[in-house]
Amino acid sequence: MAGDNAVVIKKIKKGGHGGHHGGAWKVAYADFVTAMMAFFLLMWLINTTSPEQKRGIADYFAPQSIAQTVSGSGGVMGGKVMGEDDSRAGGAQSVMQKQSPPAPAEAARGQAGGAEAGGEAQSEALRSAQDGDFAHAAEAIRQAMQDNPDIANLSQQVILENTPQGMRIQLVDQDGRPMFQQGSTEPMPYTRKLLAAVGGIISQLPNRVSISGHTGGNDVNATGGNWELSSARANQARALLQAGGLTSDRIYEVSGKAGSEPLLPENPNASANRRLSILLMREAPPAPPHTGL
Repeated sequence: MAGDNAVVIKKIKKGGHGGHHGGAWKVAYADFVTAMMAFFLLMWLINTTSPEQKRGIADYFAPQSIAQTVSGSGGVMGGKVMGEDDSRAGGAQSVMQKQSPPAPAEAARGQAGGAEAGGEAQSEALRSAQDGDFAHAAEAIRQAMQDNPDIANLSQQVILENTPQGMRIQLVDQDGRPMFQQGSTEPMPYTRKLLAAVGGIISQLPNRVSISGHTGGNDVNATGGNWELSSARANQARALLQAGGLTSDRIYEVSGKAGSEPLLPENPNASANRRLSILLMREAPPAPPHTGL
C-alpha cells in the first residue's frame, strides 16, 4: 500500500538548549567573585580597625541602641561620647527621657558628668599622643648615637624610660668612663657631643624640660660639697642642651640632688649613681571652661 511506503521527514533542532544555558556559568562565577571580594574586604577592615572602632560599629548595629536612641548624627558612634562608666555625654537620650525635661539638679549632674567624661577622654588622648612622641624621640636618640662614632659606645650609659612624670633620659657614669671629670664640673668631650645630640632631638618636642644632677657618696670638689657639684653639673648640662637647639623658655628647672636619689640605693658608691637626669615633662590637658554651676 502506498501508505506503508510513505516517507516521514523529522526535523531536529540542535543547539537550542545549549545556546540558552551557554552564559549561565558566567553569572554564577561573577556572583562568586563578588562574594569573595566582599569577604576579603571585610577581613581587611577587621584587621585595620582599632578595638574602639569595632565597639563603635557593634554599638551602631545593636538593636537596642537603634530602638532606644534618637541621635541624628548618622555616624558610626551616633553622636555619643563614651566614658569609663559607659555614660553618654552629649549623645543620644532615650525616648522616654526626651518626653519630659530633667530637673535642674539632674541637669547639673548630667553636665558635670559629661564634662568629667570629656576631660578623661581628652587626658587619655593627650597621654597617648605624648607617649607616641616620647617613643619617637627615644628611637631618634638611639639612632643618633649609632650614627656618631664618638658616642656610639655610650649606649650602655644612656637609660631611656617612659614614666608617669614623662620621658626620662639618664646619662650615667661607668667605671673608667665618667660623664664629668672627677670632682669637677667639666664635662668629658663625649658628654658634650651626647648632650648636643639629645638637645637637638628634644628641641623638636613642645614639652618642658627638668634637669637634675646626681653625685655619689664621695664626690666633692674644691668649692663645695655634693649639692654644689651636682647643681653645677646640671647647669652645665642645660647649657649644652641649649647649644644643641633647646630654647631657654623650655627649661622648667635645673637642680642638684647630690646623693639623695641614688640610682642603686643598695650601693651608694656605685658609679651609676653619678648621673644627669633629663626629664621631658608630661603636659596636662587644658582645664575645661568654668560653667558657673
